[in-house]
Amino acid sequence: MTSAGAGVLLDLPEHGSYELSRPGSWRKPDLPITSRIAYAAAHVVPAAAADCTPGAPAQLDWDVTMAYRHELWSYGLGVAEAMDTAQRGMGLDWAATRELIARSGREAAAVGGRLACGAGTDQLDLADVPGGATGLAVVTDAYREQIDVVRNAGAEVILMASRALAQVAQSPADYLSVYGTLLAQVDRPVILHWLGEMFDPALRGYWGDTDIDAATATFRELLGTHADKIDGVKVSLLDAGHEVALRRALPAGVRLYTGDDFNYPELIIGDGASHSDALLGIFAAIYPAASTALQELDAGNTAVAEDILESTRALGRHIFAAPTYYYKTGIAFLSWLNGHQPGFTMVNGLTAGRSVRHLCELFVLADRAGLLDDPHMAADRMRMYLTLNGVR
Repeated sequence: MTSAGAGVLLDLPEHGSYELSRPGSWRKPDLPITSRIAYAAAHVVPAAAADCTPGAPAQLDWDVTMAYRHELWSYGLGVAEAMDTAQRGMGLDWAATRELIARSGREAAAVGGRLACGAGTDQLDLADVPGGATGLAVVTDAYREQIDVVRNAGAEVILMASRALAQVAQSPADYLSVYGTLLAQVDRPVILHWLGEMFDPALRGYWGDTDIDAATATFRELLGTHADKIDGVKVSLLDAGHEVALRRALPAGVRLYTGDDFNYPELIIGDGASHSDALLGIFAAIYPAASTALQELDAGNTAVAEDILESTRALGRHIFAAPTYYYKTGIAFLSWLNGHQPGFTMVNGLTAGRSVRHLCELFVLADRAGLLDDPHMAADRMRMYLTLNGVR
């Protein structure tokens, strides 16, 4: 989707003198996107002078953070707020999260933007959560508190996977009990989020079993019992075959929101019998291309849409390469290269989550995908980054 010849040269490790391409021919929609429901899970930007040492309370640049959400809405995408992309469990504390959800709710209402927000249990200190039935009750109450915050913001609820529940639960029945109680009490359908251990090692064995088939059986039992309270499921296991099989088995009316940042092109396009909607961290990085692809789907141009999404796959696989939970660093770096934040800074010092070599390759792959909005600015910022890191 790009043509060579931006005329900008940059010396890059392992690439030598590299000439940047032109940006892709992306466009904003004139009408709402209808062929798929698509959310981009957005990252957060700390204040310029914030203390970003690990463990420090998060201090966000609210204007810049909200501006990024408006950018996503302007391309016709929904925003998935306060998810793992926003560093839930990796530096974004509950006080900042609560404010983030409230602010995003007000901004979404002002522009008519689609908004869904993560409700979890991360206000709990895991060391203080008791075991047994008491612990399950504590987890359930923590979920209720966060669900209320999301609903008060006017947003759709995403029930996030819980480290506290993974710690306390002793069997699949414990998961069914907690989720069943919550689903029975919500006033409108929610999105369930199954986050794999590659995104958060503390969630190993979620749904009560490390065997994927056994865990899926428990998950499907929950869906079958409470289908009327479930809008959809977001599955982040990076296993396309598992997702397609689960998608085909969902109760009528329950959507599959792909969270597969490796295989999203074919999952979104579908197989003729079914397709996935999207709730993706990678969409926060590739949103101009993603929006254009979905517009092509709306127009019936499936092959064009598939080509566009496929052109971003290499970038997605690189950003989400192991250790996958550091993917947020790549999304923030690309945001900085494109001028959407004044500095390459992250809550909890997470800028150190990726190496210079990794971010250099990200730069090249983003350029090849046509996702560097202003090649001159991106090159200048890349030179600055390399200089600061001693690369000459």
